[in-house]
Amino acid sequence: MGTVSSIDLNLLVALAALLEDRNLTRAAEKTNMSQPAMSGALARLRRHFDDELLVRDGREYRLTPLAERLLPDVRDALRQVERTLDARPGFDPAASTRTFSLVMSDYAVTVLVDPLLRRASEVAPRVGLMISPMPPDLHESDRALLQHDLLIGLTGFGFPGESKVIFRDRFVVIADPANPRLTRGALTLDDMAELPLAVATFGQPPGNLSAAERVLEGFGVPRHIQVTTVGWLPLPFVVAGTDLLAIVPERLARRVADTARVTVCEPPFGTAELIEAAWWHPTRSADPALRWLRSIVAEVAREL
Repeated sequence: MGTVSSIDLNLLVALAALLEDRNLTRAAEKTNMSQPAMSGALARLRRHFDDELLVRDGREYRLTPLAERLLPDVRDALRQVERTLDARPGFDPAASTRTFSLVMSDYAVTVLVDPLLRRASEVAPRVGLMISPMPPDLHESDRALLQHDLLIGLTGFGFPGESKVIFRDRFVVIADPANPRLTRGALTLDDMAELPLAVATFGQPPGNLSAAERVLEGFGVPRHIQVTTVGWLPLPFVVAGTDLLAIVPERLARRVADTARVTVCEPPFGTAELIEAAWWHPTRSADPALRWLRSIVAEVAREL
């Protein structure tokens, strides 16, 4: 086994990515390394630990027993490095030129970005916001929370990190205005059970129900899913001109109903809530700039 001095920080980052993703291509993409460079890093790591670390298992890789034991320690080591490098003096929003990186669901972008930008421009006119969509592998590791300052998304899907609920919305049903089952703009539970549904997914692990499925299951309503979209925003446009129904957050439905030409219906299943939370990596909890960011997001969300 090699000496500790043979491992630098870049190699530690590569080791974490390889152990978490068990795939050279994905590990290279996440660490902004070329695939040959990642292959070279794996070769160095194998020499250092005198262990294969990753071994072929069909078309995939699996971790060796040593690699399984290393993974939690490697994660802890990276978190300690992050904590050390994140140490900063106090944060002055009025003077800061920092650009914050946020990951947001399309729903959060639709209802939160405009008031957030207006509020930020009042108190931190030179601060920038970089907004990214939800990554598909969010449930597999905490890397997204290490790469971004804040994530805003649905609760209930097992995202890693620390979180705080920032706002709630209720679910409504949308339908095409010409849907023959609409009676004075209303639908029944029988309509929900018999008509095809369009539902939104967010890269949740296999077997996890979508938000709409969880709502209907809670009220014992059978469901017939015909269309699945990634995120909420496509649903009104998918429903328009069809006999499909969709369950969506009310704020989003009201905002896009006229553009998509759909009818917003009172839900026949009673009150069901969508809960959005802000998520961050535990190593970022003490950063004064990110404490400010979380506070202003929560402030704006309370005023929605």
